[in-house]
Amino acid sequence: MKNLCESSGKAGILGAILLDYRFDLPRYSGNFSRFYWSTMNDFFSQIVAVFLGFFAVMNPIANTAAFAGLVGDRSKTEQMKVACKAIVITFFVIIAFAFLGKAIFHLFGITLSALRITGGILVFLIGYHMLNGSGSKLHSSELGKEEVKDVAISPLAVPLLAGPGTIATAMNFASTQGFTGILVTISVFAVLCLITFVCFVYSSSILKLLGQSGLGIITRLMGLILAVIGTQMLITGVTDVVKSM
Repeated sequence: MKNLCESSGKAGILGAILLDYRFDLPRYSGNFSRFYWSTMNDFFSQIVAVFLGFFAVMNPIANTAAFAGLVGDRSKTEQMKVACKAIVITFFVIIAFAFLGKAIFHLFGITLSALRITGGILVFLIGYHMLNGSGSKLHSSELGKEEVKDVAISPLAVPLLAGPGTIATAMNFASTQGFTGILVTISVFAVLCLITFVCFVYSSSILKLLGQSGLGIITRLMGLILAVIGTQMLITGVTDVVKSM
């Protein structure tokens, strides 16, 4: 009889808890829903920010013009080989800096604030020149006029694609959100590398479609985005330094 009463009491308590949870289920589900959508919004916002940052600093359209200037006189097969090699090298260079960013900081005693300030100035200057219509020297085929053994490595991979601005942007994004930041940076950059490869393969068609005026408009728009990103990096870096004083 005693065991029966204890069992009934436990069942009553459990039933009360479940009943309370059932009546409060809308509140619990509402909080979870808000948390879920807030997290997803932050995640997608980060993806968009990383993509726009890389797209602006790499500027696949301007690099397509540089690619056409370097290998436009070669056969389609050779152009695909050069484009594939340049993209693969660029991807692994950025992966190395994304993963080894913190190790490089510790090795040379560099702080994240210093990277943001220096990278911000560098990215801003590239954007400033592009905004004025003069274009960045990093996106010019004139770099390839020198005698080089393999244009896929230099100047295409470095410094046209994996230039100082791209490296600084990758290290900045990868070091802000831990492993998630590294994963997002690499994934987004892989997508951008695929887009750049397609632009290289169809470089002649794209340049004919855009024309000189269309290329100039896109270059100026990318320059504006770059200038804003560089300014934001600079502001964040200076703010961090001021807070640490």
